[in-house]
Amino acid sequence: MEQIVAEENMENPSNQMMTEQSSRPRKGGFRTMPFIIVNESFEKVASYGIMPNMIFYLMNVYHMETVNGTTILFMWSAISNALAIVGAFLSDSFLGRFWVITLGSFCSLLGMTLLWLTAMIPQLKPPPCAQFSSNCDSATPGQLFVLLSSFGLISIGAGCIRPCSIAFGADQLDKKNNPNNERLLESFFNWYYTSIGVATVLALTIIVYIQDHLGWKVGFAVPAILMVVSALMFLFGSSLYVKVKAEKSLFTGFIQVLVAALRKRRLPISAESVEYHYGKDSNFIVPTDKLRCLNRACIVRDPQKDLNPDGSAVNPWSLCTIDQVESLKALLRVIPMWSTGIMILISMNQHSFSTLQANMMDRHLNSKFQIPAGSFAVFTIVTLTIWVVIYDRAIVPLLVKYTGNQRGLGTKTRMGIGLVLSALAMAMSAIVENIRRKVAIDQGLVDKPRTVMDMSAMWLIPQYCLFGLAEAFNAIGQIEFYFSQFPRNMSSIAMALFTLGMAVANLVGTLLVRIVDKATKKGGKESWLSRNLNKGHLDYYYWLLTIMCVANFVYFLVCCWAYGPSEDIRAKMKDQRLGQKASKEDVSKTTRKTSA
Repeated sequence: MEQIVAEENMENPSNQMMTEQSSRPRKGGFRTMPFIIVNESFEKVASYGIMPNMIFYLMNVYHMETVNGTTILFMWSAISNALAIVGAFLSDSFLGRFWVITLGSFCSLLGMTLLWLTAMIPQLKPPPCAQFSSNCDSATPGQLFVLLSSFGLISIGAGCIRPCSIAFGADQLDKKNNPNNERLLESFFNWYYTSIGVATVLALTIIVYIQDHLGWKVGFAVPAILMVVSALMFLFGSSLYVKVKAEKSLFTGFIQVLVAALRKRRLPISAESVEYHYGKDSNFIVPTDKLRCLNRACIVRDPQKDLNPDGSAVNPWSLCTIDQVESLKALLRVIPMWSTGIMILISMNQHSFSTLQANMMDRHLNSKFQIPAGSFAVFTIVTLTIWVVIYDRAIVPLLVKYTGNQRGLGTKTRMGIGLVLSALAMAMSAIVENIRRKVAIDQGLVDKPRTVMDMSAMWLIPQYCLFGLAEAFNAIGQIEFYFSQFPRNMSSIAMALFTLGMAVANLVGTLLVRIVDKATKKGGKESWLSRNLNKGHLDYYYWLLTIMCVANFVYFLVCCWAYGPSEDIRAKMKDQRLGQKASKEDVSKTTRKTSA
């Protein structure tokens, strides 16, 4: 048998190469998925699990005012989301995804450990005192530095892990020669997002429940232990991973287009005999007329000076490809549409106030069990998940049958529906808070904010469900819109844009909270966002957000009109490539006939 194989290899060298390759230890594949998914899921459980109740930790342990605590949490979320852009850039351009995820895992572990130590060591926090007392000692600069350092390390960890994890998993399965490649990737994405959904639910239920019933020491120890498991699991699979080396980043390409266009700003672009620089497998024949000023970046002034013998640019900061220019155009065109999603994210990020509301209401399901105040956000996740399944499996097939649109409702239509639902959710929040405040006053609880009032917290569920529907329509529609308008090489930019929107929303939310608090407590008045919600007017703040949501919807309609029809750029490019291939085949047929 061995002799037969040897003879076959001698006759066919390709068989010998295949035999040698098969004898080498293979890397990647589905066997690496448990390590990658566990790493991402445990990081999610750990970081999401400490967020809902953190406002109580800041107010009760560090004696912060509601506005100050909310501002810190807004800034923390903003930094975490903004660092995701930095993490993606580092992985693409310098370190590679494996080392960025490794760095993120250890930063998150250090941050979780440091946060746990603030609960364990009395010297790292102010001395305890009665809640709502005016004689509580504030945290010292050193104590705040330790607390904020833990937040910063957790943000660095999240910024490194979240943008790289799904792409690193795809690297393990992306075998272009495998006919089942797309099916494998689709299966991975389904498992990935399922695990993220499960991790979020666990974080909002079990971790929050532990914090409520076992205290901060145990409540922060569990996330720290989860991060230990997360980091170790990821490292255990190190020898099995496909580790793609860092390459040139799209962000660098965008900057190169701007620099090249600026350098050639005096170059005329209306000349008929203009020569453009093409890259390998270019998707464009000529640049489009939209944002024509950028077309200068791909104009070849002198082929002998500008191009190398292999056709590449001598100086990529002076000459870019048409694809680079069109990629930047696609990004710039969607910026106004992207900005319309910031307001809905601001309205959904009011969880600190909603948690404070729930904490003052009756959360009992029966005489023995009550829902933790920080767990009400799970209704948003559950609503979103149920609606996505119903929409994908039941509604889309019906819409395809009657409209012919393979996605059911158009992406911009879904984005608009989400904006309307977010306005309705904010209006519902304002109405419920108005009722809650009146009931608290009628029950004589104005100066007793720690007393649980005789009003069920289940009144808060409808607004959480509406926010879940709003996110299902707008967020998913927004990401699909980016994917349809960007070339395939810009797929990572779609998630980066959405993440950047979350960061901007948190920054704007921080500014809004500070402005409202400062403006409403002038003249010695009680702030709308008072530490004691029974004295404040949180309902007025919610009505302000409702008005802003309605104004944002009008702005969205204007942006849709200005953007025009949104054809699928990937489908268009595919048609262009097929057309180019057909034309080449026609030319070759004509050549053969002529030669014959």
